[in-house]
Amino acid sequence: MRFFLAMVMFAVMLMAADATIEVVKEADALPSIAVEDASVDYTGTASKRFYRLLSSDLKVLTLFNVDRHYVSTHYDNPEVLNRAIDYTLRYRLRSDDNGAFVADVKLMRQGEVLLQKSYRVSKEKMSPFVAHAVAYDVNAYFGQPPVEWMKRKIIFARLKGRMESEIVIADYTLSYQHVMIKGGLNVFPKWADEAHSAFYYTALSGKRPTLYRIDVRTGKRKALIGSDGMLVCSDVSRDGKRLLLTMAPGGQPDVYLYDLPTRKYMRITTYEGIDVNGQFMNDGRIVFVSNRTGHPNVFAKRPGEKSVEQLVYYGTNNSACSVHNEYIVYKARESNNAFGPNTFNLHLISMKTDFIRRLTATGVNEFPRFSDDGNAIIYIKNYKQQSAIGIIRLEQNKNFLFPLASGKIQSLDW
Repeated sequence: MRFFLAMVMFAVMLMAADATIEVVKEADALPSIAVEDASVDYTGTASKRFYRLLSSDLKVLTLFNVDRHYVSTHYDNPEVLNRAIDYTLRYRLRSDDNGAFVADVKLMRQGEVLLQKSYRVSKEKMSPFVAHAVAYDVNAYFGQPPVEWMKRKIIFARLKGRMESEIVIADYTLSYQHVMIKGGLNVFPKWADEAHSAFYYTALSGKRPTLYRIDVRTGKRKALIGSDGMLVCSDVSRDGKRLLLTMAPGGQPDVYLYDLPTRKYMRITTYEGIDVNGQFMNDGRIVFVSNRTGHPNVFAKRPGEKSVEQLVYYGTNNSACSVHNEYIVYKARESNNAFGPNTFNLHLISMKTDFIRRLTATGVNEFPRFSDDGNAIIYIKNYKQQSAIGIIRLEQNKNFLFPLASGKIQSLDW
């Protein structure tokens, strides 16, 4: 237990350089777009908040130069307010007869309506997902690769104090947050299925670490397995029937494969050291982090086989990996400062070539996770007393950060 708690608290103390938007590469000349507010029932703070959400999403799309000026108009006004702008996105927030939150949206070019649609959610607090859906549809209208990740919910553990944390469901910008679990030390949440209908997490408040499954809709909790030392669910198979667990019943952590239908598990790694953070690969292998070369690095092996393959050769302290097809993103320590914070950057490698790409430049960047399509990466960045969610758009070569108002993010899943 002491080893596991030390590992958790180490993640808390990691520090980074900033919590603002990082632009890795300057944008090429892009068309301009303005956002116009034509709200009826939701005005003032609510409407301006939606304006900020929508403008932020348009920036993340990286298709436009987004005008920064807030303006309001009538929804049926045939003229746009700034004809020097290439495109205008006009929205009207209102309530329907059932009191639901509705957003009517028009995409226009010099007054010509190109796209028109209405969006509805039951409660105003879900408005961030409406903004994300609007941006998704705008992206689709311009024929760009889908950005499904923009509409997905994330789940993360927020550390609030010593031996206290919460499990929170949020949107990727942290504008929407719903606390699912609180009280005690609850860490390492992991979605249980593609529909995000349930999740796993580790509770550390009892006598031994215990893995629980929570139904998101009902809140019903079920204990699956307990283990001395440490217990983390690091990955779930696509069909939701198998889990990769890190457990240390004998004192040394190893990767285990847990079969949910039979409730049986198989030990994958047997090294007398540290093997953690197992991830499923499409070819049947399992990627994991091990110190078998004297320092943390990324390896792979097939269940039931003895041979182990080293996958990463750049960096001397590599950990916290995620896999998508032939690509691996991992955290690497790039400084060795005994008296201050060190630099931990994310790197992307291809297992088919010698391709290595550094994705971040400064500070501590950790816990990377690929989007389902592999075109984006979510990660955690911390700075002093503030945490941020980072989004890396790989093809666009841009990073965006969304700070957490309070607490520190211990771990997350997408």
